[in-house]
Amino acid sequence: MNIEIKNGRLIDPASGLDKVANLFVADGRIVAIGDAPEDFYVEQVIDATGLVVAPGLVDLSARLREPGFEYKATLESEMEAAVAGGVTSLACPPDTDPPLDEPGLVEMLKHRARQLNQANVYPIGALTQQLQGKKLTEMAELHDAGCVAFSQADIPFENNLALMRSLQYAATFDFPVWLRPRDHGLVAGGVAHDGEIATRLGLPGIPVIAETVALSTMLLLVKSTGARVHFCRISSASGLDMIRAAKQQGLPVSCDVAINHIHLTDMDIGFFDAHYHLIPPLRSQRDREAIRAALFDGTIDAICSDHTPVDDDGKLLPFAESEPGATGLELLLPLTLKWAEEAGLSLTQALQKITCDSARVLGIDAGKLAVGAPADLCLFDPEAEWRVEPKQLKSQGKNTPFAGSQMRGKVRHTLVNGQPVYHTL
Repeated sequence: MNIEIKNGRLIDPASGLDKVANLFVADGRIVAIGDAPEDFYVEQVIDATGLVVAPGLVDLSARLREPGFEYKATLESEMEAAVAGGVTSLACPPDTDPPLDEPGLVEMLKHRARQLNQANVYPIGALTQQLQGKKLTEMAELHDAGCVAFSQADIPFENNLALMRSLQYAATFDFPVWLRPRDHGLVAGGVAHDGEIATRLGLPGIPVIAETVALSTMLLLVKSTGARVHFCRISSASGLDMIRAAKQQGLPVSCDVAINHIHLTDMDIGFFDAHYHLIPPLRSQRDREAIRAALFDGTIDAICSDHTPVDDDGKLLPFAESEPGATGLELLLPLTLKWAEEAGLSLTQALQKITCDSARVLGIDAGKLAVGAPADLCLFDPEAEWRVEPKQLKSQGKNTPFAGSQMRGKVRHTLVNGQPVYHTL
């Protein structure tokens, strides 16, 4: 379809472009910015006056809950939530049921996603069979089936030897490995940051060293094997200091942070509100400020939603017994804009962490506005204010700590591969 997007404010963090201009789409790609190409005929016009025209958002962690957990969410509901949030590309972790440890499962997921014709789905394959932390999967076959990286999600390795073998194998083929640093022995059933709040509420705590001990081991193995490793959901100031030092040493590492941890702390748990039960736990205000500083200096490469839809039964339990996780696909953009406003950053700087930087981590051709690039676009009104009403979210998971909060920034149009897939007034 040939589409002309008129009078929008084009923002491309990858090139620094920020100007009001027209943009032209044909055959699923951007064919011109400014003036129409010769012989271009318009089939559809989108008036973007007052809107920002940005690359489609790239989310590094969105649990789609298929296969196996359809009672929590379905591919249809979460794809709808993705495009409603301006997310045009997303990575899904392998902790489905069964896990994404066989090529047939990966191909089925990608086929289902293509049939829906909405956001682009990039599966993260399992590092070990059944995510049991013992035997390695056939990573080469999973890669051929469509996996862009490999991970254990939140499941521990049986021992460090299995982790080392995984990194050695991945390094042989230059496959990226995504790890969540979490020493499960030190977690020991904890559900909240090990601090004053957890003590006062009588909740079992998760100390910061549960992150840093695991991170220390993983960084030593990265240095030994040369594997490319992306660290998922760093939550502490100490952990960020270690990653900053590793980058300065030239190790091939990157990391991301969940949008929830940019805004919230353990103080927000209040009186046992299970919507604030997350993995990793919300940490101290000092840790939150360190996260914001690390976003500014580039230690943190990208922001993700860590979208984890949970059914009502999983949240309507005492805090320590509730299922961790929060829905986030539809909140990624406004919460990123909120952080940028509080930090005094420009729209370009804000969008960078959820577009081109995320695409670079994922290793895909996305997250940019350029002639020849895929026409994955997010058109949003940066001044539109709205209230988070869980029942109005497209995601089947209504679990969010931001219920009732006022947001600024509303997606009006989403295009994927040059096709309009979402529109609202």
